[in-house]
Amino acid sequence: MEKNKTESEPEQSDQSKIKNTSSFEKTQEKTQTNKKNTNKRYSSFRHNFKRKEISLAQLQPKATNLHSAQSFQSAKSNENCLKIIPLGGLGEVGRNMTILEYQQSILIMDVGFRMPEEDMPGIDYIIPDISYLLKNDKYKNIDGALITHGHYDHIGGIPYIMHRLGNPPIFAAPLARGIILKRQEEFPDHPKLDITEVKDGSKIKLGAFEIEFFRQNHNIPDNLGFFIKTPVGNLINTSDFKFDNFPVNELPTNFAKLKEIGQRGILVLMSDSTGAEEDGHSLSEKQIFENMEKIFENASGRMIIATFSSLINRIQQVITLSEKYGRKVGIIGHSMKSNVELAKKLGYLKTERGTILKKVADANALPDKNVTILCTGAQGEESAGLMKIVTKQHPSITIKPGDTMIFSSSVIPGNERTVQMIKDDLLRQKANVYHYKMMDIHAGGHAQKEELREMILMMKPKFFMPIHGQFSMLVANSKLAQECGIPENNVLLADNGRVVEVYPEKAVVTKTEVPSEMIMVDGLGIGDVGEIVLRDRQMLSKDGIFVIIAVVNRKTGKVQDSPDIISRGFVYLRESKDLLYQARKKVIQTIERATASGKVVNWTYIKDSVKNNLGDFLFQKTKRRPMILPVIIEV
Repeated sequence: MEKNKTESEPEQSDQSKIKNTSSFEKTQEKTQTNKKNTNKRYSSFRHNFKRKEISLAQLQPKATNLHSAQSFQSAKSNENCLKIIPLGGLGEVGRNMTILEYQQSILIMDVGFRMPEEDMPGIDYIIPDISYLLKNDKYKNIDGALITHGHYDHIGGIPYIMHRLGNPPIFAAPLARGIILKRQEEFPDHPKLDITEVKDGSKIKLGAFEIEFFRQNHNIPDNLGFFIKTPVGNLINTSDFKFDNFPVNELPTNFAKLKEIGQRGILVLMSDSTGAEEDGHSLSEKQIFENMEKIFENASGRMIIATFSSLINRIQQVITLSEKYGRKVGIIGHSMKSNVELAKKLGYLKTERGTILKKVADANALPDKNVTILCTGAQGEESAGLMKIVTKQHPSITIKPGDTMIFSSSVIPGNERTVQMIKDDLLRQKANVYHYKMMDIHAGGHAQKEELREMILMMKPKFFMPIHGQFSMLVANSKLAQECGIPENNVLLADNGRVVEVYPEKAVVTKTEVPSEMIMVDGLGIGDVGEIVLRDRQMLSKDGIFVIIAVVNRKTGKVQDSPDIISRGFVYLRESKDLLYQARKKVIQTIERATASGKVVNWTYIKDSVKNNLGDFLFQKTKRRPMILPVIIEV
């Protein structure tokens, strides 16, 4: 097959590399007609599944020739094998990146990052480990990278990874493409990205793979799932998704299209697992809109809404409600401003002229009842707009009594303490605070149990692979698949780095692993902060640093004057004079004892002795272990 050969819809711009087939145009026309009856179709579809109690045990032939990982690993490798290799996104939320490999053809699905954990001081982001692709120049076999949508957990790793992989072609929807290119401007030294626009219904051919993109509801427009025809069978990547019959700013879920895809025969379904532990059905954006309107209707002061800058649909709701209730919108946060400007330019965000203030400071000249402030920082990020407002560090906006504060996002695990502190500070400053635990003013973009079951029953896969989520979420999704009739041996529950081998009649999670370490980004450094550096930072953050500087006479071996001490994060020098006196005495004794023999002095040994003896002494006195840095100067 030819590499990078593309097809697309007729209305695609001349610059696009994609052309659509006539058969697919007919499918699209049929889909457009069906959109008018979405509500009726959705209700009928759900009723039929409940009434008939359909299970996959009835819908698919009994699986045969399945092998355990151990017995299959011992078998001779077959060239007719598709490898699915997750480099991130399994056993964690974020850092999504998976590769499909068939012989000399490699396809990448998403290149995301995740935020650092609490015990990673100074780390900006964590990106996937691409060692496997770099080894033996395997990256030269990459035919392209497919992007599901514009959230950073799916695109955030691109500036740090793609140029190292030879800058392969990227295929993304218009909004995701725009966000990727906007962020790439922060990396002017990197080569220009090769991004081709795709959309619902676009078809492309990359090496051994034929891909068709289909629309999925999420909480950002232009979210695409992948139908991938491989030499061993058809594969589905659902992307992050939820079934929303009443979304805001986009079309409802196209169930007719999903059912049609499922009828093609799906070998492997790779399904989003983030909401697999949540019962029922996810909230519709329409319900969120209605609840937020109640707050707008009753607010007499300024409205301050904190949310993710990538939640374009939520931003649209805030702008629409502000316009309805006569409010101007001021925006705080670099990423929020960039995404709003980009979404407006691409037509994904609609505003009336003059609704968005050119400068947020202009809000101070308006009556409070006519002001909405839209900002980043719903997770308590130190440098984000909300934190600056609450701590009175923002140059023009501070909290006033009577302000209404809305947290329109759920709290990412690990940020609970910081978010709680911000809520407390807002309440102390007499603001009215609303968050998702008080009322439904935030809906996640992920399918819950009811929707996940429906996806499985529509796709009718032979093999099921849960993706996107903590391990408990993957297990919960695996159990849902078994409840739907998929045999336990056909569920591919894997970890990052574990190679999954798929054949036309067999699939197994092998014992083979590729590198999948957490690669940490710190400033311009990529991967240069490893376990040792991180451990030092953790020590510094817990017990501080203790530097002692001693000047030693080279001839006599005696310490001249009293050693100087620098303490940061350990003890306050002015209040610890006795401890410092004893520490100096301990250092002098250690050095002069080692130099007393008059023989050749091993200064490395002496520094280690000072570090060990002083460390034991300080721990005995304080029960703390600061990082000790002895500096010995010979004169």
